[in-house]
Amino acid sequence: MEEYAYILDYLSQGTPSGNFGKKEPLCYAVGDEEFKLFELVPKAGAVVNIGERVYIGKDNTLRTVIDHVKRRIGANDLTHGAVAELEYAINTIVLTDQKRFIRFFNEAEPISMRKHLLEELPGLGKKTMTAILDSRSKNGAFKDFADLSARAAVKNPEKLITARIVLEITDPDRKRYLFVSR
Repeated sequence: MEEYAYILDYLSQGTPSGNFGKKEPLCYAVGDEEFKLFELVPKAGAVVNIGERVYIGKDNTLRTVIDHVKRRIGANDLTHGAVAELEYAINTIVLTDQKRFIRFFNEAEPISMRKHLLEELPGLGKKTMTAILDSRSKNGAFKDFADLSARAAVKNPEKLITARIVLEITDPDRKRYLFVSR
């Protein structure tokens, strides 16, 4: 279950619709553990900042910005503003928790005789995969993204992870999910 989420968009007047009834403010957010997408209702008078990490867990005493989770949504339910912020928010999550994501590079195994799990990252080919595996077998596990970049000549490994997570969120027909909970 998601405890924290990053705000992607804030609609102070709610969603634009033909309903002339009471409109409540809404936030769109992405969870920082399982990358689930949410529609959130902020507390009355709360200051909501796009890109801010907010508590959405069960303990109401810790909720300072968000009143409640309205519903879980899909990528096609996001506003254009939320879609524009999605990659930035995910990149922030990846950089904040490097230990979690460097573990993927340290523990990735072959999927089949012809394909390795590392090849599931967009933009990472066989040559780079071989460099990662060679460095990992000769010098041990990678400590962080800087160590991976230096030893295996991978430019911006956090962007590879971010691109894969965005792909998993936005494409509902994925065969394999590496980071996003379904």
